[in-house]
Amino acid sequence: MLCRTLIFSAVAGGITACSHQTTYHSTLTEGVDSAVAPQQDFFRYVNGKWLVNAQIPADRTSWGTLAELADLNEKRSINLLQSVINDPKLANDARAKRLKALYQTYTDLDAREQLALTSIKADLDKINAIHTFADLTRYLIDETKEGNDNLIVWSVFAHLKNSRQNAVYLANSDLGLSNDYFQKDTPENRATLAQYQDYIRQILTIAKVPNPTASAAAIVAYEKEMANTLFTNEEERDMQKRYNPVAMKDLANLSQHINLADYLEAVGVNTEEVILWEPRYFQALDKLINPQKLAVIKDYLLFKTLSENAGYLHKKLDDMKFAFYGKKLVGQKQQRPLDKRALGIVNSWLGQEFAQFYVEKFFPQTAKNDLLEMADYLIKAYHRRIEKLDWMSPETKKKASEKLDKFIVEVGFPNKWRDYSALQLKTVSEGGTLYDNMRAVAKWAYQENLTKIGKPVDLNEWGMLPQIVNASYNPLMNRIVFPAGILQAPLYDVYADPAVNFGAIGAIIGHEITHGFDDSGSKFDGEGNLKDWWTSDDRKKFEALADRLVAQFNQFEVAPKVYVNGRFTLGENIADLGGLSIAYDALKLYEQDHGITPMIENLSSDQRFFMSWTRSWRHKATVQALTHQVKSDPHAPGQFRAYAPILNISGFHRAFNTKLGDKMYRNDAERIRIW
Repeated sequence: MLCRTLIFSAVAGGITACSHQTTYHSTLTEGVDSAVAPQQDFFRYVNGKWLVNAQIPADRTSWGTLAELADLNEKRSINLLQSVINDPKLANDARAKRLKALYQTYTDLDAREQLALTSIKADLDKINAIHTFADLTRYLIDETKEGNDNLIVWSVFAHLKNSRQNAVYLANSDLGLSNDYFQKDTPENRATLAQYQDYIRQILTIAKVPNPTASAAAIVAYEKEMANTLFTNEEERDMQKRYNPVAMKDLANLSQHINLADYLEAVGVNTEEVILWEPRYFQALDKLINPQKLAVIKDYLLFKTLSENAGYLHKKLDDMKFAFYGKKLVGQKQQRPLDKRALGIVNSWLGQEFAQFYVEKFFPQTAKNDLLEMADYLIKAYHRRIEKLDWMSPETKKKASEKLDKFIVEVGFPNKWRDYSALQLKTVSEGGTLYDNMRAVAKWAYQENLTKIGKPVDLNEWGMLPQIVNASYNPLMNRIVFPAGILQAPLYDVYADPAVNFGAIGAIIGHEITHGFDDSGSKFDGEGNLKDWWTSDDRKKFEALADRLVAQFNQFEVAPKVYVNGRFTLGENIADLGGLSIAYDALKLYEQDHGITPMIENLSSDQRFFMSWTRSWRHKATVQALTHQVKSDPHAPGQFRAYAPILNISGFHRAFNTKLGDKMYRNDAERIRIW
């Protein structure tokens, strides 16, 4: 995944991804710091002026190319959303009505203040009514049937080893912080946990728990106990560890306190097999969920219920949550504006409903055709690079090329939209409340999941919304997806020359393709099945090269004494290196067909390619956000994503004539080449 302007309506003549034209505009030099030599600090050379002038908005924790595009996209999405819900021509459109109900009840702050905790009181009362372990079991079943995650979470998606068929997976519910905070005992983590514990205390005080201070400490200890059964950041990328099939008849053997087979049957999950996503969690289930822990579990459920719903209730609770998760954890100074938060809720709950209006207004078919053309060049270049690999055997090369031939490339929006027709939401005038609408969405989603059990995978489904600035690779479908939202300048610019577009969106295409061959994706075949298609010797050579990349990223200091975790970010780093390398080769193939674009702003085609890549990843962030990112996000911070790959690509060193003694220089033996 890529992770977090061309104005479509202005391009009446169509967009040409590879820009078969003779005149181009260029904005590459706008952020350049000419006082910095590109051979010494390429990131600052390309982005130095921008780094001095750019300010992180008060409602954000970072700023850069992707954040700027996301912000522009949010603004036009909000305008469109408000237009849709206020359009009298759409008064009888069920889609517009659902969007209106959700948007209105979210933004009606007066109603939320008047209701305060009234909306959620019945749910809190259910928890307070738990007095025995049997009560707890009934509560967990009832809440699961309402679509609410609790201590045991089930989900449905493609079977890891039979990817055309859906499977049922069992996992734990999310903790209040990412696993790293609980699993690694460092001074920084202890300080964060102390702040987290105080936040829990505040929430429990609102819940009127008798001794909130002691209960908060017990909850942190309980979450730490759970976290120590879960995979670490480094482990969780290994899908072989995730694959733990258990027959339904054997589930009862995992716990003497909760019969998981009976539990699943009670919530409507009828299947012969489940896959344990976190096997150690379920092996330790009796230690985690038992009658002796009933008191802490009750307090934990009260905390989670209030904390997870804080944004849907009154301002006091919402501000309390933001003070910890926003200000303290990631250094965000202000809450995001109400309309942007409302858009986020719409995208989360009715994302594909709104997407239908978005793509109709902002995405022309020509953009899809153009990106597919670029992808063809990338795939052709990838085939050639595979053939030239000096570390891979002919046997594995053949399998790799076969997988590459089976890649599915989808652009813009899915072939089939999600059907929300069974979902009923109430507008403000109908007496609807945000909390009730949220519960309705949760129950509807739960019922939708039930219908997928035992069925073939719907290959038309997207896991990513068309209106967001991102891209993805799904190893279970061997499919790369480029939503409409990402096709904006400077990532993709109809008026820019080919080198600029190949260095930005082209490298992103290459990045997603390379995910199919990274440390995790390479363990899936062309059909999307978890299957070893490598020789053991080739796998060892690949892992040795990957270890070199891990070591390179481990050296990057993002904040004082805070370093990138090269193992945790390995998949993204392989994808960046491979993606940029392949995009460079694809540009060369394109230039063979269409000719090399002349110098623009005294920059060669190759120079513009690498500058475009580096501009794409310009980035600045709060220290808190950077520290949090290395613990919770498999992507390295933007400046290191910009910097590291080019060190390893000979084309960069030729383009900027680096030499021994330059800070950017790496000799040929030091350059890491994987794909």
